[in-house]
Amino acid sequence: MLKTSDTATEKKVITIAIIEDFKLTRVGLRCALNANEDMTVVAEAEDAIEGLKLIERVKPNVILMDLGLPGMNGIEATIKVKEILPSTKVIALTSHDREEEVVAALSSGASAYCLKDIDPAKLADVVRDVAEGVCWIDPVVAQMALNSFPKIENIGFLPGKNQSEGRVPLTEREYEVLKHLVSGKSNTEIAKELIVSVHTAKAHVCSILQKMCVNDRVQAAVKAVKEGMV
Repeated sequence: MLKTSDTATEKKVITIAIIEDFKLTRVGLRCALNANEDMTVVAEAEDAIEGLKLIERVKPNVILMDLGLPGMNGIEATIKVKEILPSTKVIALTSHDREEEVVAALSSGASAYCLKDIDPAKLADVVRDVAEGVCWIDPVVAQMALNSFPKIENIGFLPGKNQSEGRVPLTEREYEVLKHLVSGKSNTEIAKELIVSVHTAKAHVCSILQKMCVNDRVQAAVKAVKEGMV
């Protein structure tokens, strides 16, 4: 089943597509997001195949993608989306009991990973951040991924370690910031935790991304988890 509505005409309005197989969930997401003046749901689909056809036509700014779709799952669909519309941002939606999907989804190209029980106001904030190019991971999702990767005993990124062996040379403060980043905290939240300015927190994050040779916060979090850096 496909549904489309008139595309938002105002330049500042974020256009959103929802790909979710449960109608009740779709309706809830649509109502929650349309309650915000700066965003509108322009399209809905109940499976990935129809959803991909739909987004190619309406070209939304952001897609809410259920990971547990029937047939082609949300992970495969996200990879396809990034091939078709590289500039379109994807927010992956998952539930508590799909740990294996969460781990696989971390490399699919989505800009955010949210649990389906996320507070509507928080989801709206995530949509705004993602539309602006910010990446975000739900703290619970980050912990699920963290628990899934084996711990690495020889943690070579710590300050003071020999950095000539290809280890990431993070400072003690950057290590603190990285832990908060993996926990899904925003720059503002990191600044509050460390009692520094948002500008300083952002600078630390940028330095971490550069030193870890990654493009965004999601990639940094994935690399940190995989390499035992947290």
